[in-house]
Amino acid sequence: MTTPPRVAVANRGEAAMRILRTFASLGIETVALHSEADRAAMFVESADHRREIGPAAASDSYLDLDRIIDAARDAGANALHPGWGFLSESPELASRVEAEGWTYIGPTADQATQLGDKTRARALAQAVAVPCAPCIVGPDPADSQQPDWLDAARQLGAPLLIKATRGGGGKGMRIVRQLDQLEEAIAAARREAVAAFGDDSVFIEKLIEPARHIEVQVVGDGRGEVAVIGDRECTLQRRHQKLIEESPAPSLSKSLRSEIHDAAGRLARQLSYRGAGTVEFLLDGEDFYFLEMNTRLQVEHPVTEQVHGIDLVELQWRVAIGEGLPTDLDGAIPDGHAIEVRVNAEDPGAGFLPSVGVIRHCLWPQMEGIRIDSGVRQGDRVTHHYDPMLAKIIAHGSDRQQATRRLVEAIDATLISGVRTSLPLCRELLLSNEFEPGVAHTTSVEQNWSQWQAPQLGEDWLQVLRIAARQLLGRGKQEHDSVAGCWQRLPGRVWP
Repeated sequence: MTTPPRVAVANRGEAAMRILRTFASLGIETVALHSEADRAAMFVESADHRREIGPAAASDSYLDLDRIIDAARDAGANALHPGWGFLSESPELASRVEAEGWTYIGPTADQATQLGDKTRARALAQAVAVPCAPCIVGPDPADSQQPDWLDAARQLGAPLLIKATRGGGGKGMRIVRQLDQLEEAIAAARREAVAAFGDDSVFIEKLIEPARHIEVQVVGDGRGEVAVIGDRECTLQRRHQKLIEESPAPSLSKSLRSEIHDAAGRLARQLSYRGAGTVEFLLDGEDFYFLEMNTRLQVEHPVTEQVHGIDLVELQWRVAIGEGLPTDLDGAIPDGHAIEVRVNAEDPGAGFLPSVGVIRHCLWPQMEGIRIDSGVRQGDRVTHHYDPMLAKIIAHGSDRQQATRRLVEAIDATLISGVRTSLPLCRELLLSNEFEPGVAHTTSVEQNWSQWQAPQLGEDWLQVLRIAARQLLGRGKQEHDSVAGCWQRLPGRVWP
């Protein structure tokens, strides 16, 4: 890059803040691309430059390719980071950015295309001997052979999982436990898939349950070199949305961990993958099955950063501009244990319905081993337009027990009022039997916490004063009014 870099961030909230912090630490100028609703957001104020890209609705702003490219061009950007969510896995965005002659901080458009189609990704995985669950790939809805496809699915036997070919986040997915529900479930999955992703194609897998959700972090330089950077467990979920993540995954034998890492590395190397990616697996005892490969940074990437002392956004940037990977990165041994909880504006006691309103109080703890990645502050309005995730609390300790204890203490020292959050449930999960190594499975929350009710803490001044006093007297109050925030830059590495 001959001219000084200026990176446009095509995302919002905590994702945008996380990305801006790294580029600020590198001395690289940034552009916040934001909707009308986010004009006064923390991430907009934290960027060097800002451009509005449309109305509050994501379809007219954060999902509008033309508006994004036009705004980035107008701001003089010559690089773009898509964050996670929105268009972060869009081949079209990668193509448009590269057509402008800019640096795209992510995989190539072809890689995003191949891995964005789950059936193609399965075929790529199988080509390098990565285990996959039994599967039936369906025809076009108008195909006259559809009855044969349904017959094949019935022969596979219940329980089955219908999955949209594109997209994620649990959309376009249906579990079938009775075969007489199959056709109705396929129709429902198709409707949801076309509404969410513009593509109604689905396929059917044998449902693996009970299962754990294990994922492996990979980073490739685009020339065949790939670093496998540990693993994470993301088993505690609700409706395919993760609640708690940790690294390394507990209760894995050395041989099984090695097999899973090798499988992820083979898939990434087959593609000469460029950038950060996550290979996800379902674990059934000692057997594991390929789930998908996400061509972006995951929400839960901080737990990997904490135990490996790296900055994954910086790694993304380095490989995007053609630098090689650090020589000691592949197969690095984790230091201690890290656990993350997502702070979602939703009410677990009411079926995880979104909670909207003005954040009246927002106090984050400053404690040893605690990192806060936040996209909100006191006075911000939480709306129905976007994902409910407000922030993440990450604890790092010498072992899993210390990390858990620190995380519970951090939750107790956190105050968010004005909206309900998932924090009380996450606290209970951290202290429950389900959090014991190897006990939980991906449907534990639905099965064991369906009647859970949040404690009624209220929003009176006694609650505010209790937590404020604890912070001020014990550990200090943490502000989130700038790029600095409470996020500390991780130790740098020597680059080749």
